[in-house]
Amino acid sequence: MKLSEVVRLRKPAGRPLLVAIDGRGGAGKSTLAARLRGPKSAVVHTDDVAWNHAYFDWGGLLVEHVLKPLHRGEEVEFRPPAWVEHDRPGAISVAAGLDVVWIEGTGIIRAELVPWLDASIWVQGDLDEQERRLVARDGDSAEQRRHVAAWLAEELPFMLREQPWRKASVIVAGTTGLPHDPESEIVIAPGRFPVGPAG
Repeated sequence: MKLSEVVRLRKPAGRPLLVAIDGRGGAGKSTLAARLRGPKSAVVHTDDVAWNHAYFDWGGLLVEHVLKPLHRGEEVEFRPPAWVEHDRPGAISVAAGLDVVWIEGTGIIRAELVPWLDASIWVQGDLDEQERRLVARDGDSAEQRRHVAAWLAEELPFMLREQPWRKASVIVAGTTGLPHDPESEIVIAPGRFPVGPAG
């Protein structure tokens, strides 16, 4: 399927489409979001909301400071409390008047956030390949291994509880042996398309 066909929903009046991209670490969420991003769209990374805050307990911050303004058709200019506390420069910024905002990150498809989303994509990956990607991206130091262990201690119970793949509008392959052009096409699981509201 062509990347341009992933979301075929109409833009709501007065605000952008809000599309979640979820998957475990290293599945290819950020890569997919970058490929889907067009001239009238933006990407919000939940890692920025969660930075120095919590692995998964950031839903309220996202709703209040990102999703609610976007639903009102407003721009977003949000400095999470941890950014202020740790003097991180800049802000999470989204302009008004966009067609689509892609919100990517592990844990974005969850019960408390589904009412705020127009559609959602679960990126299913191969765990061995995901581990290889994470090591290539983040290294394999003792500190990184401790971080991964702490992450998994929260991620696994969260995933079992929320089962985001069951809520997703579309399931795509983050790793696949099927022939396709990864720059312009994705492989989707059968039976989930067309994209509709998550739930």
